[in-house]
Amino acid sequence: MSFNNLGFIFKHFGSLVYSKPILDDLCVFLRGFTDKESVLDIGAGTGVMSEFAYRCNDALKYTALDPAEGMLKYAPPYLEIHVGVAEALPFEKESFDAVFMGESLHHFNDPDAAFREVVRVLKKGGRLFIYDFDKGTFLGKSICRMEKLFGEPANFYEPSVLQEVLEGYGFTVQINKHKWRYTVSATL
Repeated sequence: MSFNNLGFIFKHFGSLVYSKPILDDLCVFLRGFTDKESVLDIGAGTGVMSEFAYRCNDALKYTALDPAEGMLKYAPPYLEIHVGVAEALPFEKESFDAVFMGESLHHFNDPDAAFREVVRVLKKGGRLFIYDFDKGTFLGKSICRMEKLFGEPANFYEPSVLQEVLEGYGFTVQINKHKWRYTVSATL
């Protein structure tokens, strides 16, 4: 699916899939970060997750990366934007204090390569926040099937499986389940 022409739609309707419990988890994740710290939003699209994060903590330096330039043109002005993919991040080693993946992980062609890149660009003690759909639920399975029909990689995880994967990369992981969605707060 080409997201390059969907920026307007995602800018105006993308925030609707972020429920209050998801946003609360994001704000809890951002507690304690200071104005000296930076966040990378991978697969940022129009920057919806960064917009919510900014409401929780506007002192951080926000950077967004997405392969679709047409999505990034709708990003808010406080976001430093970069066109690129999760599997080959265009940043130096240990560049960020935190990384977000808001509904983007399932779009990555090679999640393992993306996780290796996240580990590379995170500073020691860096943190990772993921929000996605649980393919172990009826709605999660339905979304996964729909994504596959649209030609997307549909790399959805059940939370326990994603926890094991992330622990294999050295993360300490906390998962919060919210019906057919979940968030991950992980520390490297």
